[in-house]
Amino acid sequence: QVQLVESGGGLVQPGGSLRLSCVGSGFSLDDHAIGWFRQPPGKVREPVSCIKGSDGYTWYEDSVKGRFTVSKDNAKNTVYLQIDDLKPEDTAIYSCGTGDQGYCGWYDYWGQGTQVTVSS
Repeated sequence: QVQLVESGGGLVQPGGSLRLSCVGSGFSLDDHAIGWFRQPPGKVREPVSCIKGSDGYTWYEDSVKGRFTVSKDNAKNTVYLQIDDLKPEDTAIYSCGTGDQGYCGWYDYWGQGTQVTVSS
């Protein structure tokens, strides 16, 4: 079955960087898209980025453009989210999702998430 496992979160000081990983199994990144989401404390989950495995198309939410970079390694069925210049408002549970339709915006499966805390 489809599984997604995130890792790479942690406690980081403002201005620091993190690289999150999303490892998929039970499907091929070659014909799927992976979206990254975050859920700040007390708020709803929001999409922040997405990448299509077939052609590398990427999408970013406006507020993270320039600081977030999504990339992929199809051979490892893994997608990464590089977050630079971390801010306290980036504190959230970050999770990844994918869907059977193979494009950004359609999600049927989710990982458990990884906690990112930005604090001095």
